[in-house]
Amino acid sequence: MRFNLTKILSFNAGYVDTASFLALHGLFAAHVTGNFVTLGAALVNDSPTGAFAKLFALPMFCLMVLLTRLIDLRFVQAHKSSYEFLLISKIILFSLAAVLSVFYLPFPQTDTWSSFIVGMLLVSAMAIQNAMHRLHWVKESPTTVMTGSTTQLMLDVADLLRKPDTEKKAQITARIQNILPTMFCFALGCAIAALVYHFALLWIFIIPPVLTVLAYLKKEDYKKA
Repeated sequence: MRFNLTKILSFNAGYVDTASFLALHGLFAAHVTGNFVTLGAALVNDSPTGAFAKLFALPMFCLMVLLTRLIDLRFVQAHKSSYEFLLISKIILFSLAAVLSVFYLPFPQTDTWSSFIVGMLLVSAMAIQNAMHRLHWVKESPTTVMTGSTTQLMLDVADLLRKPDTEKKAQITARIQNILPTMFCFALGCAIAALVYHFALLWIFIIPPVLTVLAYLKKEDYKKA
């Protein structure tokens, strides 16, 4: 399995989502849709942990995607690429979250300014990654939400069972070979985050900026549009 940019991004997304869910009491940083569910549960819970962060996760995500696009358009107008700038922005956001978390972990099961800021920094960084898939990584499989990838994988498996012609089979096989490693890396990121949470909580948010630096170093290793 070739170690390319998409696999790093997938691992990072799985890691950040699990790390934020565990350390920030139910906040999904990468999978923002899940915050609707956890917010609903928090509102009827006797102790609504992290409800404030869950309430602001979607507006923050939307704001950052909007800002990312506006920044990209400014670069386009200047006949430049926003690619490196956006990757560096992710490194900065993850690094700020990491520094704050070292001082304030473990976060209490109530809304605090420190847990809120860390959560919003993580959501902002993952919003940039989501936006970059539409701006720069358009030929790569999604790395932040696996629902669509899992659906496509099962559809492809069903098509293979129907014994398609040689050309169609080659297309399906190529798609599976593209999707499956991405899903595996996402799942691996989830598992590693859970282990770090259990054994080394204070360092749980140190890994995302390191992974993002690694992604920057592999920034050209993806399918160009």
